[in-house]
Amino acid sequence: GKTRVIAHRIAYLVSEGVARPDGILAVTFTNKAAAEMRERVEGLLDIDCRSMWLSTFHSLCARLLRREAPHIGLSRDFTIYDTADQQSVIKQLIKEYNLDDAAYQPRMVLGRISHAKNRMEGPDSFENTWNPRDREIGRLFAGYTKALTEASALDFDDLLLKSVDLFERAPGLRDRYAQRFRFVMVDEYQDTNRPQYLLIKHFAAIHRNLAVVGDPDQSIYKWRGADLRNIMDFEQDFPEAVVVRLERNYRSTQVILDAASAVIANNRNRKEKALWTDQKGGARI
Repeated sequence: GKTRVIAHRIAYLVSEGVARPDGILAVTFTNKAAAEMRERVEGLLDIDCRSMWLSTFHSLCARLLRREAPHIGLSRDFTIYDTADQQSVIKQLIKEYNLDDAAYQPRMVLGRISHAKNRMEGPDSFENTWNPRDREIGRLFAGYTKALTEASALDFDDLLLKSVDLFERAPGLRDRYAQRFRFVMVDEYQDTNRPQYLLIKHFAAIHRNLAVVGDPDQSIYKWRGADLRNIMDFEQDFPEAVVVRLERNYRSTQVILDAASAVIANNRNRKEKALWTDQKGGARI
């Protein structure tokens, strides 16, 4: 649903001559959604969309850093570490620090590190604590950061953080990209974290033509760093924004929608909407 909305907006902008294909940036969260968006746009416009930047956040950042990494002292040939690479580094550090690998399981340690990075916090965020285990995780975080730097490597969280760092340390470069992309679009905006939020604000800084599609009621990734404030405060960040509520549902019966709406209405941080469908009636829940 949300991907379709963005695809049709892109097609409209290009077909009406409002925007050139290379002046459009659209980002989503999964490779599947990005591929679906691209296929929809190409089908609607019957053109090759390779000049558009339609991708996931991480692919966008990798592409940006491959071009501009020297601005922040990083080689363009940096390596991107996957989960196995990350776990290998942590296992080696656990061994070096003589820690109990049962108490400091690599997956758990990396989860804590990633959660801190999503909040844009470093190893020092683990220091002011009464818990000695947290302090050791902070030490592993510092060692992990050092190991990746020495290997000229980035993990997936670093792709976002380094891209934000790039734009903040090279404002002239930021303005060049912000000038290029006249229209910026974001799918599943309720799932964005702090670095993603800042990155999008940088890209939209000049033209301020930012369209986001999202639903606070569908925000389920807080454990992965998603910050609900990004969508709840959108009108404060962009007071000129126009809000369009897409309240028609094509998948469920009205019985389902009424029940779901009654449950979610108890949430404090949400935006009101009234879901409806042509599918009247339906089996009771």
